[in-house]
Amino acid sequence: MPPTNKGRQTEAAFLDAARRCFADKGYLNTKISDIAEAAGRSTGSFYNYYDNKDQLLEALLDQFSDEVVEGSLATRHSDPEAGVRAAVTAYWTTYKKYLPEIIGLFQMSMLDDEFRERWHANRASGIKQVLAGLHSAERAGYDVGLPLEPLASALVNTLESSCWSWLAVRGGVVGSIPDDDTAIDILTTIWFRTVYRSAPRIRR
Repeated sequence: MPPTNKGRQTEAAFLDAARRCFADKGYLNTKISDIAEAAGRSTGSFYNYYDNKDQLLEALLDQFSDEVVEGSLATRHSDPEAGVRAAVTAYWTTYKKYLPEIIGLFQMSMLDDEFRERWHANRASGIKQVLAGLHSAERAGYDVGLPLEPLASALVNTLESSCWSWLAVRGGVVGSIPDDDTAIDILTTIWFRTVYRSAPRIRR
């Protein structure tokens, strides 16, 4: 039976409440009763939608992945630097929006094999998307000059680690923490100069 409008609204209320609770208390310290109270629903109602808190976290992480992909696909540019900037901006802003969930995923990846696999799957998906972009750059005539698969992995590592250090760790980072615009400028420059440092070859 398809979900009713009321059912979709209730589920959305649980998701929104969970995000607020994770931000306030942290994923590990949040209880299902906390989420239900914040959503204005009963704890029993929660189990009509999710078996446990971990399943709800997975639903939120699916939203994160979908928004990153949608943001990247919606930012097609003929100018390579503008395209890189748009992709970096989409990832940075979505990562920041879902920071409590990302922290929860990191915590659970240390404790649970399924979440560890989820962490790796998210990274693999990102590497695949970046690799497709590198192949496109080569087809456009740019001489990347580096093996593409490890380069894609290195670019994703740089983006992911920078987001984690600057947005999640913060107090443990050596040196100043850049604001959003500066962070996006830095990451865009690293990516663009690495991939598009040469002029495209003229096809004859």
